[in-house]
Amino acid sequence: MAIVTTQQTATGNKIVKPAYWIFIGGLSAAVAIALGAVGAHGVSGWLDQNFEPAIAAKRLENWKTAAAYHRYHALGLIVIGLVSVRFPSKLLNAAGVLILLGTALFCGLLYVYSITGSRWMGPIFPIGGFSFIVAWVLFAVAAFKHAKMINRERIE
Repeated sequence: MAIVTTQQTATGNKIVKPAYWIFIGGLSAAVAIALGAVGAHGVSGWLDQNFEPAIAAKRLENWKTAAAYHRYHALGLIVIGLVSVRFPSKLLNAAGVLILLGTALFCGLLYVYSITGSRWMGPIFPIGGFSFIVAWVLFAVAAFKHAKMINRERIE
């Protein structure tokens, strides 16, 4: 028995089923909350024990930033799923994929950087941030296109 993760839109395009975006967003939110708690209760003490206070504080702030962006974008995936129920589109699908990419490249690597301080990740963070930006622009374009379509239907 195969699990079907895609559906066809009215125009014949294959997209990820909305329920999967909601599911992935929910899992991502759970992971974000868990990592936020790990940061507050575990990473904080570990950083304090292993680094000078200024360095420990900066690294903890990086962890908190990763957890915050992770939470926001987990909610974004849920919103994409909910909007896709009514207005399935390749643009929303692409936005979801870019949010996942941004979560991995920005948040994921920022978590790792907070612990290791490895500088090789520095050039990759902007790719993750740019993925988030493009995802939200695609979301806005999809919303605009659908609003325009709904207004056109009301006029006719």
